[in-house]
Amino acid sequence: MKLLKYILLPLIIITSFGCKVQYGFTQPSSIDAETFQVNRFENTSLLFEPGLDLLFQNTLQDLIQDQTNYKLETTNADLIFEGEITDYRISPTTATSDNRAAQNRLTISVKVRFYNRNNEEDDLEQTFSFFYDYPGGAQLIGAQKTTAHEEIFDRITQDIINATLARW
Repeated sequence: MKLLKYILLPLIIITSFGCKVQYGFTQPSSIDAETFQVNRFENTSLLFEPGLDLLFQNTLQDLIQDQTNYKLETTNADLIFEGEITDYRISPTTATSDNRAAQNRLTISVKVRFYNRNNEEDDLEQTFSFFYDYPGGAQLIGAQKTTAHEEIFDRITQDIINATLARW
C-alpha cells in the first residue's frame, strides 16, 4: 500500500501541473503586426453630440490594448483604424394608447475603415451599429446618457475587433 502511495502521488502531481489551461483573447496568428493606431472618428451625424468622437476613439483604443498584444502608436502603425460616426438618432420604439412614446431608442452607427499595412487583403470598410433602449418619459441626460454611450460603444468596438482582428 505504501508503494502505491509513492507511485500515485508523484503521478498525480505531475499530471496536475501538466494540465494548465489558460483562457483569454490573444493576438491572432493570422494578423502579422506589432502596432496599431486609432485615428480620430469625426462625428458627421445630423444630431451632433459633443465629445462623442473622442469617447469612441478612447473606447476602441482601450479595448484593443486590453484584448491584444499590439502596441499603440500615433503614426505609422501596422494596423490603422479610422472612420466616422455617421448616425446618432433617438426614435420611439413603442407607443402608449395616447400616442406618446413608451420607450425610446438611441442608435449610433460608426463607419470604420481598417487598414493592415502588412497585408492589404485584411483591409475592411464596414458600418457597425448598435442601440440602447430607455423609458419614453425619461430624458437622455446625465448618468443615463453615459450608460447608453458606454453600452453602445462596448458592443460596437467588440464587433469591430471581431471583424478586423479576430476574424470570426
